[in-house]
This record gives sequence, C-alpha cells and structure tokens, in this order.
Amino acid sequence: MKTKTTAKVLGAALLTMALAGITTVYAEDQYTIGIEQFAEHGSLDNCREGFLEGLKEEGIEEGKNLTVDYKNAAADMGTCGQISDKFASDKVDLMVGIATPSAQSLYNAALEKEIPVIYTAVTDPVTAELADKDGNPVGEITGTSDKLPVKQQLEMIRQILPEAESIGIMYTTSEANSESAVKEYEALAEDYDFKIETAGITTTADIPLAAQTLMEKVDCMTNLTDNTVVSSLPTILEMANEAGIPVFGSEIEQVKLGCLAAEGLDYVELGRQTGKMAAQVLKGEKKASEFPFETIEEAAFYVNTAAAENLGIEIPEEMTDSAAEVFEEIAEAK
Repeated sequence: MKTKTTAKVLGAALLTMALAGITTVYAEDQYTIGIEQFAEHGSLDNCREGFLEGLKEEGIEEGKNLTVDYKNAAADMGTCGQISDKFASDKVDLMVGIATPSAQSLYNAALEKEIPVIYTAVTDPVTAELADKDGNPVGEITGTSDKLPVKQQLEMIRQILPEAESIGIMYTTSEANSESAVKEYEALAEDYDFKIETAGITTTADIPLAAQTLMEKVDCMTNLTDNTVVSSLPTILEMANEAGIPVFGSEIEQVKLGCLAAEGLDYVELGRQTGKMAAQVLKGEKKASEFPFETIEEAAFYVNTAAAENLGIEIPEEMTDSAAEVFEEIAEAK
C-alpha cells in the first residue's frame, strides 16, 4: 500500500537528523499493485515486461518503491474472479489487467473498493464495455488497446499469396474482442477478393477439430490476439504445416514461433506505454477516469523466412527489405 508519513513523525525525524548534522531528506511513496494476466503466452508476457519497464522509467521500480503481486489466470474465468477478489480485499493501490477477461474481472471487483484499474492488450475497450463510444473510461479504468491493423494484414496476405481466395480464422466465442475482430475482417475481406471462413471454439479442447475443419476449406489462416487460440499455437502450426497451409500471425511472438508473417504490434512497447499511464495514476497526477484509452499508431511487418521455406513460399524481396524484423529460424515454444 502507498504509505504517507505523518507530520508528527516527519517532524521528529527532521529534528533528529538536524541534530546529527544531516540536512537532506529523501521521502518516497511506496506502492503495491496487483497484476492479473489472463493467460501465459509470449505477447502477454511481453506486455507485462514492458509495463514494468514503463513504470521504472517513471521512477517506480520493483524492489525499491514498488511491490508487485503477479497472478496468472491460466485462461480460466473462475480463476480470474478469484484473483480479482483477492486484489480487491488486499486493497492494492492499483490493479492491472493484461487481456480483456482480466480487465473486465478486475474492474468489477474494484468498483466497491474504489481501486483504479489499468489494462493492456484489450483489443476493443468499447465492445468490452470498458470505454464509451468516444473512447472515454466508464469509471476509474483506462489503458491501452492492441486493436489489430486488419486492413494492413489483408494487404500483406494478398501481396504474399496473390492466388489465395479464402482465409480461415479461429476464435473464442466468449471473447467480445475476438468477435469484433472477426466482424472487421468480414467487412474488409471483399475489398481484397478474400472470403473469410470462421470456426468458433469455447476451450482449447475444441482447437484440433476446429483447425482441421478450417484447413480443409481455406488457402491460409490468420490469427487474432485471441488468448485461447494463441495459447495453442504450436498445435495449430503443426497441423497447418502438415496440411501445407500458411498461418499468419498478429504480432511478433507468433511469427517467432513459425507463423509466416504479420502486420502486428510490439507488445513490449504497448506495455511500456501502459506503464507510463499507470505511473501518472499512482503518483496522483491524473485519475484513470480522466484520460481515454490509447493505442499504438503504427503496425510493423514481421516475417519468418524459415516458415516460408518450409511451405515453399517466396516472400517478395521488397517486403523482407522493409521488415521490422526477419526471423531465419523457428523458435521453440516456452
């Protein structure tokens, strides 16, 4: 918890120090935050890493003036609720939700305790009812969105696969952000002469059958930032490679693991941006309700040439030359 030295104690301390010939006093607030991460995978891990870096850059550092209680919900909504209630009962200074289900759960738990919530990796805060249609907070909650650059993704897929006709998307039906992203893909696909095929899932157990069904009727697949799907990416990639189906990612970590390419976000930078917002709230410079959610403006192109070689796909030279990062091998999942 943030502690404040009372005038009486501070006065006594100053007197003691003055008698000892000490003239400089360093008084620093102490903070405790609770971080709830919905699932364990690279992009969300990167968000957490960047978030702590952002706080550090603003003078709030774990082990010095910051205590962090980190919990992972393992993609389970029941666990989400338990973690959120625990943070609320502990009366932490700030709750941090990484991914939409965690952000929603924390906000519900924080309402009665009047604890501010900061979120990151929430694709559509408006659909998730964390912001109004103008992007303003619905309460003491704000953060950053990882909204997908769908138009750029479709352009990139068309450039790499000029003959492709259909794109498969697997998504979790209970994730509002995933449904929002699917609708955007469906609305824009015709502009690039694509047809979108979808497969909804509820748990990771549904993924093998859904993936098999999609791969039988599409030319390629593209991932969302859907936590349940991304958590099973190695399984999806193994099946896709056997079927000769290219899989496009939505961010850098998915490309590292073997997705062919992505017009995606840097989640460390997204987290860092969020950490700087959180620092303002912790320091009392701004209330969470006083600023709209933020996004990263520019997407970057990432490509995995090893995945391309395995699939017999040639990436245009001008694309590799302009890539933010080119991976020449496929990383093992952690």
